[in-house]
Amino acid sequence: MKYTYKTKGTCSQKITFDIEDGVVRNVEFLGGCSGNTQGLARLAEGRDASELIELLSGIRCGFKPTSCPDQLAKALSEALGS
Repeated sequence: MKYTYKTKGTCSQKITFDIEDGVVRNVEFLGGCSGNTQGLARLAEGRDASELIELLSGIRCGFKPTSCPDQLAKALSEALGS
C-alpha cells in the first residue's frame, strides 16, 4: 500500500513509500539533502518497517529536534498504526 507523509521540521517536505507485508519499498523524499535522502531511501529498501522505526527514531539533524531519518520512522509508525 502506498503512503504519503508530510514531514515536519526538516528540509524535506514529503516522504512517499510502500509497505508490503511489513517490508518497506519505494521510499522517495521530496526535497532535503539529495545525497542523504537517496542513501536513506536505498538503505530502507527491503527492510522490515518495525526494525527501521527502532533504528531511526530520535536521530537529530544538528540543533533540530528531528531529522529525515526520524521523520521516516514517524511516517512508518503512523502507517503501521503504532
